[in-house]
Amino acid sequence: MKKLIYIFIVALLFNTSACTENFEEINQNPYEVTDESLQQDFNNVGAFYPPMLQNLFGHQIEHNLSHDSWVRHLGTPTPFVGGVNNTTYYIRWNTYWNRIYGQIMSPSNLVMKIAAEEEYPVFVEWAKLIRILGMSRLTAYHGPVIFTKFGEEPAKYDSEPDLYNAFFTQLDEIQAVFNANMDYTGLANFDASYGGDMNAWIKLINSMRLRLAMRISKVDPDLARMQGQKAISDPGGLIMTNADNFMVSLYGAVFPPVTISFGWGDTRMSASMESVLIGYKDSRVSKFFDPATDGALYPDHPDYPYKGIRNGAELVAKGDRLSYSNISSDFKSVDNRRFFTAAETHFLLGEAALRNWAGAGDAKSHYEAGVNASFEDWGAGGAAAYLADNTSLPIDYDDPKAAGAINDFVTRITNTVAWDDAADNEVKLEKIITQKWINAYTNSIEPWVDHRRTGYPKLPFNYQNDSNADWGVIPADDFLRRQVFVTSQRENNADAVSEATGFLGGPDEIGTRLWWDTGGPNF
Repeated sequence: MKKLIYIFIVALLFNTSACTENFEEINQNPYEVTDESLQQDFNNVGAFYPPMLQNLFGHQIEHNLSHDSWVRHLGTPTPFVGGVNNTTYYIRWNTYWNRIYGQIMSPSNLVMKIAAEEEYPVFVEWAKLIRILGMSRLTAYHGPVIFTKFGEEPAKYDSEPDLYNAFFTQLDEIQAVFNANMDYTGLANFDASYGGDMNAWIKLINSMRLRLAMRISKVDPDLARMQGQKAISDPGGLIMTNADNFMVSLYGAVFPPVTISFGWGDTRMSASMESVLIGYKDSRVSKFFDPATDGALYPDHPDYPYKGIRNGAELVAKGDRLSYSNISSDFKSVDNRRFFTAAETHFLLGEAALRNWAGAGDAKSHYEAGVNASFEDWGAGGAAAYLADNTSLPIDYDDPKAAGAINDFVTRITNTVAWDDAADNEVKLEKIITQKWINAYTNSIEPWVDHRRTGYPKLPFNYQNDSNADWGVIPADDFLRRQVFVTSQRENNADAVSEATGFLGGPDEIGTRLWWDTGGPNF
């Protein structure tokens, strides 16, 4: 180290004592990245955006061992921390907060400042949109979060009503700038999702507005209706075909569930997916999962060689259930992941129709269009026969690796796939949300929202429930409702956390409902 310092000092002295005539011209490295070259093609701001987009999604402890399990998409064979962990309602990990603030909010502050100084308004608004994409997911965990006051000292939380109003206001601002720059091509080199197509981004803005409007439809129906109808009527349109789907690039990385599943052996098909997909004779099952490697695991459905693990299961040894169905091997070759699809838009419009929002159209038409779009998107066949099936139901679950009734459940779903015009709105909504839940596989934050908001699908409760006074108690016939505020905030921003807890209207615990999770009737 001393030698390197010495060489550096000698070199510095030599350069400062040498003749400086034509210094810049003589000493310019032709391969050096200069301020001027960075400004060409917007490289001085554009490089910020791919990492921000990539970090919309978490990894194992942020997603897979949290809402992937809570909403029953994937189950773990691994008894982490003696089998007492997030999946059994005892909080061990709570880190999505750090990803959103460290990898999206902080860099977006910097890039927005640079873009504003360079007079790149579209880049400013693009960063604001990515912030909304991330923060709308983070608030689904915690409720109140730091958004409009981010960067201030002390950093105070927004109440959820203020937060959603801020989202809608900022979507207006973003959309106005995008609409004024429809021929803009500056994003192209940094936009792996849409190649800089401003029309496509407008469709995402409208679709996000519709998603957020539906999220608050029970707690603030007037605001929800206004914002939802605004999204529906906007001439820029919504994500209505799979060609418009918002796919987030992996930027050369491996799809995280592939690492968790094939690399570490820590995730498998959930028992709920087995129950629903096999009971409904859903051909998407082969697009989601590989067959189980032990042919003795599924004697009750030999034509469907898949086996899942119950969420919140009693687990003894990891090796007991590694033979259960892995995620599909096809995910090893994907280069992006789903954030918003046409199927979701149709399901949102179907619910909007049930709520009589202007312009929403017909609930049945959107329900069936959503299922068809999902089958097409996942590359599955047989959608027409599936939609006509008015007899098949999800099956009961038996865990062959556990004695007696341990980990078993009887399905609570008694609703078939086929639409029934004579049914009441609750039955129709259950059909819509159940299909929305299936379609959202690998992107489980929004179905976790829907499940808390509507109670659908009627998922099984945890078999093992380790909730206690440390983080809050979840009744045996209920589900975890939120993540607690993170420890670093509790310790270092205590006054703001105390105020945010007041916004919750209940204790900072996992059983406290968020603002839009009213617990009341859906209609």
